[in-house]
Amino acid sequence: MSKFCKIICVYVLLTVSLVTHAQQVRVDSLRYWTAPDRTRMVFDVSSQASHQVFLLANPARLVIDFTDAKLLKPLAQPPANHGLFTRVRSAERNKNDLRVVVDLKTAVTPKSFSLKPSKTYGHRLVVDLFSKDKKITATDAKKPLIHKTVKNKARDIIVAIDAGHGGEDPGAHGPRGTQEKKVVYDIAKKLAVLINKKPGMKAVMVRKGDYYIKLRKRMEIARTAKADLFVSIHADAFKNSKVKGASVFTLSNRGASSETARWLAKHENAADLVGGVKLADKEDMLRSVLMDLSMTATKEASRNVAGDVLKHFKIIGALHKNRVQKAGFMVLKSPDIPSILVETAFISNPGEERKLKSRKHQARMANAIFKGIVGYFTEHAPMDTYFALNSNKRHTIARGETLSGIALQYGVSMKSIKSINALASNQVRIGQILKIPRG
Repeated sequence: MSKFCKIICVYVLLTVSLVTHAQQVRVDSLRYWTAPDRTRMVFDVSSQASHQVFLLANPARLVIDFTDAKLLKPLAQPPANHGLFTRVRSAERNKNDLRVVVDLKTAVTPKSFSLKPSKTYGHRLVVDLFSKDKKITATDAKKPLIHKTVKNKARDIIVAIDAGHGGEDPGAHGPRGTQEKKVVYDIAKKLAVLINKKPGMKAVMVRKGDYYIKLRKRMEIARTAKADLFVSIHADAFKNSKVKGASVFTLSNRGASSETARWLAKHENAADLVGGVKLADKEDMLRSVLMDLSMTATKEASRNVAGDVLKHFKIIGALHKNRVQKAGFMVLKSPDIPSILVETAFISNPGEERKLKSRKHQARMANAIFKGIVGYFTEHAPMDTYFALNSNKRHTIARGETLSGIALQYGVSMKSIKSINALASNQVRIGQILKIPRG
């Protein structure tokens, strides 16, 4: 072989070696998230990682083998009081591979999958660990807020509060790095406290800590809790940092139509939305009408409560839009639960970012949402609730109505209506708003 050929061969071998080395997966960091049903480990990697996950016993360990990978820096350790595992170790295998070993405190069932890059993160390898004893797997998982129950035959009004994003999904970022998921969770907790203090009302937090829940799962949590209202809390963002103000959204007609069609395709589920009426044996037209009636009532209720919330937001700051907006947000698509989505502010606006971080302003926003909710249910509380039985209603006088007719309508005496409204006579006028005493 000539000298020139030898040089070429050496060059080719070096090139192949460099390319192979360049393609080696780099494991950059490890993050932990804890949800009620799992602990999630997220490895940040340079590209999709070929891997294998398995368990070892005596002592219990979880092993994650990365093929053709190297570790750039030591992996973050779990909190010392973590309920699922004690420490994470790593070592090189076969010169080119990487092994990560997790020392476990209890038996788990692992599940792994890869995630492609997003706006916030690059490639990721996710390992979900499900505790076999079905207990919460970490002491840093947030405990549910304590709910008070009114000792009365009438039930509480249940409000499902959904703090947007969570866990590996931080949502939008402010100019100073404030994460949407954190500020909206703080507002959600403050709203829950206000609701739980109100006799006849109970809050259900959709997520109770810093973890991610799929959008349809959020709807399912609200339905399982038999919520009377679903409130999703977010903080908007825009490329123009001068844009500001709060907005309140309900489901658009287009989004409602598509969701109605989806539920109609599932006869066994759709029956739940129309008072338990079985739809499987109904003609297509009748099924469609029944579902449409359910969705129409829900949309109207959503618009009403959204309007009440928006009215109270006007008092505490600027509005981005002066009227209720419509959009096809997934979390608004429960056909039988009135649902609103509140964009509390633009986190991309420096001034509003500062306000979102302020506990005082968070309390103001929570209070505005709370007052809107209470205002709505004062007028529209379900008949079987404590709230309906113990709250004064309001009635706006329409053309042709009389005081005696209104008293008959609500099952109360004319005298009690006159007394609570300080009326000197039986005369009423169109547009006049009367308080209706409890029956």
